[in-house]
Amino acid sequence: MAYDAKKIYYRFDDYLSRLVLDYEASRQIDEDSERLYHGFPNAPYDESLFEQHNVKRGLRNADGSGVVAGLTRISDVHGYNRIDGRVVPDEGRLSLRGYSIDDLVNHAQAEDRFGYEEVAYLLLTGSLPNKEELGGFCERLRAFRHLSGDYIHEFPLTTPSKSIMNTLARAVLLLYRFDAEPDEISPEHEIDVAMSMIARLPRIAALAHMARVAQREGRMPQIPQPSPDLSTAESVLQVLRGGNDFTHDEAMLLDVMMMLHAEHGGGNNSTFACRVLSSSATDPYSAYAAAIGSLKGPRHGGANAKVVAMHEDIRKHVSNWENEDELAAYLTRILKREAFDGSGLIYGMGHAVYTLSDPRAELCRTYARSLAQKKGLGDEFALIERIEGLAPQLMRDVCGITKPICANIDLYTGFIYSMLGIPETLFTPMFAVSRMAGWAAHRMEELFCAHRIIRPGYQSVLDDVTYLPINERQ
Repeated sequence: MAYDAKKIYYRFDDYLSRLVLDYEASRQIDEDSERLYHGFPNAPYDESLFEQHNVKRGLRNADGSGVVAGLTRISDVHGYNRIDGRVVPDEGRLSLRGYSIDDLVNHAQAEDRFGYEEVAYLLLTGSLPNKEELGGFCERLRAFRHLSGDYIHEFPLTTPSKSIMNTLARAVLLLYRFDAEPDEISPEHEIDVAMSMIARLPRIAALAHMARVAQREGRMPQIPQPSPDLSTAESVLQVLRGGNDFTHDEAMLLDVMMMLHAEHGGGNNSTFACRVLSSSATDPYSAYAAAIGSLKGPRHGGANAKVVAMHEDIRKHVSNWENEDELAAYLTRILKREAFDGSGLIYGMGHAVYTLSDPRAELCRTYARSLAQKKGLGDEFALIERIEGLAPQLMRDVCGITKPICANIDLYTGFIYSMLGIPETLFTPMFAVSRMAGWAAHRMEELFCAHRIIRPGYQSVLDDVTYLPINERQ
């Protein structure tokens, strides 16, 4: 059967337009529907209530540290020491299965080989692979990278969306239908699904972007065949560039970014969401789709796009990027809500755990510098370094912040992705496809090691109310 791409996409656009019109019509607020739209009790709770009932807001302690909700052998995110009940800042460290992220990245780079697959193997098995094991693992990933014709027939045509993260979640749920035993929970099946997700998700994300471009141009997307000899990072660039039009240095830098995003502890929102669903013994596709939905939120995975927008704004309004006084003056205006988006935030600065340094930001800075120079972007890169140097003291002076502040990975992520030609719509999806390895490790730990559904409590602050018959209500 031949498909008319324009008719398919226009039909979908018509459906969306009707849906929006129906929704707007349903919201015509008259006297009878006023309370429906404006009657929700949305006043913030008094802070004293949380103290009175000893409620840990956001599952965080009063000092900002996370409430301990479980045990893990997967990773450790270290940013401070607790001494005599006090939080004492410390240099940031990230370890995966006991190995320092610095060692994992630096050794792979020094040996001029791709390291993301090695990190994925480490997260799934708990051990570093030898050469034969890594070769076999990469072969399996390459075999899993293929998407069946039946799946391509439905994706991406049936999953178009304004958000590629939304498309990604729906694409993962669609894979459930192509699994012969999707609800099976066994170590063997979980490993197979995890490997298929690690292999397919980067390709699915890139194809979703291509489909979005094709939809805009009223044509069918071209689906390139995966090359069997490419690494995960190379396969992403192959789809986005429509071939092998990328350099080894570019692929190696993307590989570093994927290693840095692969895992970051069980307490971050998306990983915890994955563990919560997994604790109910639901299928892996539902758990991974939930993690993607969490990461989509601007309080979690969407910060890198904000950083890019902020950098563009700074470049536009600061005439001399090398003049630290002029730069500091504009950053001060941002902090005073007089510039940029009025939020009063310098995006990319500060972290919930790291205090003195974020090891991922340090590695980003190290490995991005040389490629930035080669691409003629050294001045832009130097500007980001100046922002990193000036922001902590300005935040203390202007905002009265007393805790130590360091740059986090988002300060550099958007710049690096832009430098690699990755469109902004894929910034957060790239975060998701990299984090798939960590999500899989945490899901299996929750399934096979914890054996208990996660079910926290909420303290009720309701008052008893007398029921009135409907004719007596105002």
